[in-house]
Amino acid sequence: MANIIISQAADGGLTFYMPKKDLEVPVESLEFTQPEKWGGELTLAGGQRYYIDPLDAIPSLPRSLRAKRMD
Repeated sequence: MANIIISQAADGGLTFYMPKKDLEVPVESLEFTQPEKWGGELTLAGGQRYYIDPLDAIPSLPRSLRAKRMD
């Protein structure tokens, strides 16, 4: 599992940042975005997919999380 940071982009979307690889890309989709459940599968620009454990509420951003790459 990798340490990542999810932050709010200037256009209102989300940004995925992985410090270890200095990788910063837009998040194209997020599985759960409801006020009572946020997280799950992330799809990044370029098609990469990661999974973050869902949270019980929408977090304040930026937020440091653990993510697992999905193949």
